[in-house]
Amino acid sequence: MSERLTAVRRALADAPADRVVECLAEVVAKEYAAGDLELLLVDYRLAALLPLFSGPPVTRPGDPAWRCFDHQVEVTAGLVSYLPVTARGERMGVLRHSPAPSSQLERAELAEIATLLAHELKAAGAGTDRYAVAARTQRLTLAAEMQWELLPGRCRVEPEFSLAGQLEPAYAVRGDGFDWAEHDGRLFVAVLNGMGEGVTAALLSSLAVNALRNARRAGLNLADQAALTDQAIFSQHRGEAHVDALLLELDPRSGELTIVDTGSPRMMVLRVGEVIDQPLEPQFPFGMFEASDYETRTLQLVCGDRLFIVSDGVADAAGETGRYGDMALHRFVRRTASLAPLQAVRSLLGDLRAFVSADLEDDAVAVCLDWTGPRH
Repeated sequence: MSERLTAVRRALADAPADRVVECLAEVVAKEYAAGDLELLLVDYRLAALLPLFSGPPVTRPGDPAWRCFDHQVEVTAGLVSYLPVTARGERMGVLRHSPAPSSQLERAELAEIATLLAHELKAAGAGTDRYAVAARTQRLTLAAEMQWELLPGRCRVEPEFSLAGQLEPAYAVRGDGFDWAEHDGRLFVAVLNGMGEGVTAALLSSLAVNALRNARRAGLNLADQAALTDQAIFSQHRGEAHVDALLLELDPRSGELTIVDTGSPRMMVLRVGEVIDQPLEPQFPFGMFEASDYETRTLQLVCGDRLFIVSDGVADAAGETGRYGDMALHRFVRRTASLAPLQAVRSLLGDLRAFVSADLEDDAVAVCLDWTGPRH
């Protein structure tokens, strides 16, 4: 590692949580003669890149900053360079600096610095609200605040799979949410819809997610994770509230998918340009009865398969011409084939907002999972 990179690492490690970017700007100006440095954070709706320091939001598709964010590559426009700020696939924004580096070595080092910044921002987020506030174009409702704090992230990339999820209405989401985790060489994904409105729905989803995490971390299999979650919700609400969910467990080495379905989330497979609905046999929602037993089914994925999971708020969304519907949903999922998962869910929910011409009345969650095959 070069002395300059070592100096940057030290500055980031020593920076106060709420001054990470200022400390980075100082050391980059000294070591790389970059006089102007700005962090652009992607907002909750994935519709704007918001400057941390000053300036207007970047919202125009095709802007160099958006090209950098979407394609995850360095983009240079005149004397200005843009670098993706991404940690383990979680896209946080873009680092803009000028003048653009003249040597290949400096370009490579500054790209590494942008990645270091992403990791440092994730760590600093536990100690400051600054970056969460800076990524908002409007105030979140209390229910939405609870749901976003519950999420594991919005994007994950590994050699065997890529994964992304998004919630709408982003600033006022209620009971819909998702969770995922890697453990013992397997990927666990849950998409949930808690009944009710506002904070009531958010509290119910929070209970379900934490019960699932508790069961998963205890080493229980997928069916037992579902049973424990069911018991936890029934114990609290005695059958008066329930949660619809779709639980998935993927073996990234083989592509075998284990499934428990308890309600509304819907799953499709995009395979070689064809959208295949995966009809599942829904079992009792979590919390409906005192003791429900859950069974799993399996699905064998083919290398290159894309899973799309959406809540009922997607196909059922109503616009001036009627429901969004299955045909529009299938057509749009096919159109996402060339997009990365985060772009795919952003595009789908953006199309849904355009169809409705307003914020959605019902929650909508979309999760996209690509299985790219076993690690070589």
